[in-house]
Amino acid sequence: MRSHELDYEILGDDIQIVEIELDPGEVVVAEAGAMNYMEDGITFETRMGDGTETDSSIMGKLLGAGKLALTGESIFMTHFRNSAPHGRRKVAFSAPYPGKIIPIDLSTIGRDVLCQKDAFLCAALGTEISIAFNRRFGTGLFGGEGFILQRLRGDGLAFVHAGGTVVRKELRNETLRIDTGCIVAFSPGLDYNIEQAGNLKSMVFGGEGLFLATLSGTGTVLLQSMPFARLADRIIKQVNTAGGGRRQGEGSILGALGNMLDGS
Repeated sequence: MRSHELDYEILGDDIQIVEIELDPGEVVVAEAGAMNYMEDGITFETRMGDGTETDSSIMGKLLGAGKLALTGESIFMTHFRNSAPHGRRKVAFSAPYPGKIIPIDLSTIGRDVLCQKDAFLCAALGTEISIAFNRRFGTGLFGGEGFILQRLRGDGLAFVHAGGTVVRKELRNETLRIDTGCIVAFSPGLDYNIEQAGNLKSMVFGGEGLFLATLSGTGTVLLQSMPFARLADRIIKQVNTAGGGRRQGEGSILGALGNMLDGS
């Protein structure tokens, strides 16, 4: 199925919105709850799957929905259509946490890309959203993304979101070593593996974790500076340190001094 062609504009800096302009009859598919606003003339319908399923039976739809559920997505996708008889209409989508929205033209990277399992935001109708399994047991167990990755296939535009700043790397028969949570997406031709992070002292005291991910070969890699899991861990640690929302010693001279030192 050939993907619909989309025109878009990314708005904002740290908490971005992608505004997509649809011709009459064009459709964009998005994860449930991602829509931010839409103009008059845009209609939407919630369906099981991404709309590319060749088997239209109940079992076929359930199979497609089950693939989405394994990647952490809702089993339902929302299809937004420009139903106005004339003129273009806009619909916008926002990411669920601070970071960047990255447009990926699948036709320029071999019609296929692998992503972290909760990266998908929206895509042109005709994009297949499915799963890919890590073939190596160690990579699935320690690689940060588990055994299941998200696979996007098609010849149109897809949009993924990532935390913090996004860096694009082009590998030319090279190997890149990466913190396991910082991978956003990569070309399927790259070899994805893990390796031990240095010697025992480095692993225990280095702060980089026990393992690093490696991507080897020729292809494209997208990296994020702030994985959501890392952000959540820091928030949880701060809450626990503060003793349920209040700094230990808050109200005393020491508590006030601590607030001044950390800028509170």
